[in-house]
Amino acid sequence: MRLSAEDHARVTAAVAEAELTTAGEIVTVVARRSDRYHDVAAHYGLLASLFVLALLSVWPGIAEAALAPLHDEWAEGYDLRALFTVALVLSALAWLLVRLLLNALPLRLALTPRATKARRVRARALDLFRTAAEKRTVGGTGVLLYLSLDEHRAELIADESIHSKVAPEIWGAAMAALVAEVKQGRPGAGMAEAVRQIGLVLAEHFPRADDDRNELPDRLIEL
Repeated sequence: MRLSAEDHARVTAAVAEAELTTAGEIVTVVARRSDRYHDVAAHYGLLASLFVLALLSVWPGIAEAALAPLHDEWAEGYDLRALFTVALVLSALAWLLVRLLLNALPLRLALTPRATKARRVRARALDLFRTAAEKRTVGGTGVLLYLSLDEHRAELIADESIHSKVAPEIWGAAMAALVAEVKQGRPGAGMAEAVRQIGLVLAEHFPRADDDRNELPDRLIEL
């Protein structure tokens, strides 16, 4: 998915229109992804390594078979050091193989648990909110709408004055509309519709005053 110039213009126009009726300030940010999840690949590699060791503990004959070409037929039994070395090599190879396979980002993303993706997207959104919107308006009415494309997840974070008046579930319709459009490959349309619905909520609780001014940029920020 990519956002075109038309998508940028559409979202920017939606923000400007939404802010005509509210003192709220909406900041929109789209990122390709919120994390590269290299630690997930390392964890899968560790699991593969432990799985190999578990197999060897149940079927030690695997290690013996690996040593057979090098084994002295006149010797009694196998050297324990050699068996442990085989176990170490096989477990290391398993880790390396999985790690190499998961160098492919699409596969790494597919195998990343949904809960992990949710935490990473939320953390990234919080960082951006603190940078771009938190306490940067006179009335503390900043709202960040964040979309992470590869994870197909979005977050909405608002200043404390908004949270004190608007329950989190009120934003559900806006976020559902956004995610539904993203899944159809229309992130620009989803962002614009979410902004429209966010504007309606903000207008109800934070109507625009006569002396209101635009304090945060309307343009869509793409990272």
